[in-house]
Amino acid sequence: QVQLVEFGGGSVQAGGSLKLSCVASGDASGDYAMAWFRQGPGKEREFVSGISGRSDRTMYADSVRGRFTISRDGAKKTLYLKMDNLNVEDTGDYYCAARSPRSVAITTTQISYKYWGQGTQVTVSS
Repeated sequence: QVQLVEFGGGSVQAGGSLKLSCVASGDASGDYAMAWFRQGPGKEREFVSGISGRSDRTMYADSVRGRFTISRDGAKKTLYLKMDNLNVEDTGDYYCAARSPRSVAITTTQISYKYWGQGTQVTVSS
């Protein structure tokens, strides 16, 4: 089992920045892809960004490409999402997700991720 805990959510004005962190614990060794998803008010949860199991590839949703940066510290078992130039449409609950060990490819589908964090809230005001 892998436990994921997100940190770093908060409130910010449009144009501002936040950095989310997700710490993995439990049986978190090995290579596996991880991703960030979000769910805005009244919206379905959607893929935001992902990183491959060996951290050699990244993927972004069109809506965040160029503004968000995903990264990973293997030693610290921590996933990050740096969010710049935030806008109101970025408001929502952000979830960290991890695939099963040895599932190294990024996928945008939620069902492919076995482990989920509890979410952290991001609010962007105009």
